[in-house]
Amino acid sequence: MSSFTDHFARVSAQYANYRPTYPASLFTWLVTITPGRQLAWDCATGTGQAAIALAEQFEQVWATDASASQIAAATPRSNISYRTAAADRSGLPDRAADLVTVAQALHWFELEPFYSEVRRVLKPGGILAVWTYGVFHAEGDGAEAVQTLLDRFYHQTVGPYWPAERRHVENGYAELKFPFDEITSPEFSMMTAWTLDDLAGYLRSWSATSRYTEVVGSDPVTPLCAELATLWGTERRPVVWPLSLKAGRITV
Repeated sequence: MSSFTDHFARVSAQYANYRPTYPASLFTWLVTITPGRQLAWDCATGTGQAAIALAEQFEQVWATDASASQIAAATPRSNISYRTAAADRSGLPDRAADLVTVAQALHWFELEPFYSEVRRVLKPGGILAVWTYGVFHAEGDGAEAVQTLLDRFYHQTVGPYWPAERRHVENGYAELKFPFDEITSPEFSMMTAWTLDDLAGYLRSWSATSRYTEVVGSDPVTPLCAELATLWGTERRPVVWPLSLKAGRITV
């Protein structure tokens, strides 16, 4: 069984409230390549960001996370079954799922046990889709000055407190093994519009920010927002993340 370190236990509420949602076009496309729409398993669901979108497309969604605090903060839906479970112990029967998804979490896994579980639970022709998003970009007036402060916060202020696995996010999962028949996918991005308070909530949902606060004893987001206040303004500012996606079909 895979080991598990809960990097988000202290920030589950922020995670649920401030993590961005994924584009609807991503889930519409996934449906076009799956063998059916009966069951999707969202592994490492967090507080259910992907599971909620999958629930619009599939009859049932099985959503698991090894973090009990994340599951406790998840958004309920009538056709989503939330369970606390390790990535390699889904609790599903053999050949039950049309689709397995992992959103912003594959870098935490022990891959071989998880991939074995995927092969066990997917139907013939079923799909595994994994995706990640890295550093966001603020747009709008004065974006360059805003981005300079955000990049400093990411790389210098909380940079030393990121877990080593973060490098896989930064390179779009390019170095992670993916032993499935890959399917060429469209390009997707995530977009939203945030107030400065929204930005602060998102930054506090980072595992590195939580770790910084624990070690240093102060919240690094507060001084950053003081610097950003005039630059960001009082209106909502567009924010964009590039999305890196890998999708593959099981053939055995």
